Formats: sequence, structure tokens, C-alpha cells
Amino acid sequence: MMVDAMQRLFEVDESALQREARLYEDLDIDSIDSVNLIIELRKRTGRDIPAEHFREVRTVGDVRDTLEQLLLGGANPDVGTGTDKRT
Repeated sequence: MMVDAMQRLFEVDESALQREARLYEDLDIDSIDSVNLIIELRKRTGRDIPAEHFREVRTVGDVRDTLEQLLLGGANPDVGTGTDKRT
């Protein structure tokens, strides 16, 4: 899902999407591209994926790990704790 989204959005060959590939330096993915990726992942998963969880993401592996953590652990861990900014 993530690799397919990155290939489609950024026209990057799958072989370039190695775990250690750096988003900005190796793949030329800027902050606007990152927002577009989050929007695409929201559409594909049907889940709320908070952009703030991606602030420290620097590599393809970081994106994969963060997405996996959000999908397996719940897309918004702050809901119900009183720290959710939407309430």
C-alpha cells in the first residue's frame, strides 16, 4: 500500500524505495509531497492519520514503521485522553 502510493505520487521506481532511502536527500520528496502522501494513505486506509506523527520521519523505513504503528495501535492514540486537539 505505502510503496504503491509513493510510486504513484512521486513517480519513484520501486527499487529506489529501500528502507534506508532518505525522503528528502535520496527521493527528492519535500514537505508538500509528504502532506500529499498522508492524504493518500488516509484515503487508502479509511483511517485518520495525524500529520504530526510524521514530523520526525526521515526515511522510507520511518514512514513504514510510523504507518504500521498507527494502523496497528490505533490511528489517533490521543482520543479519549483529554489531549485530542479536535475536542
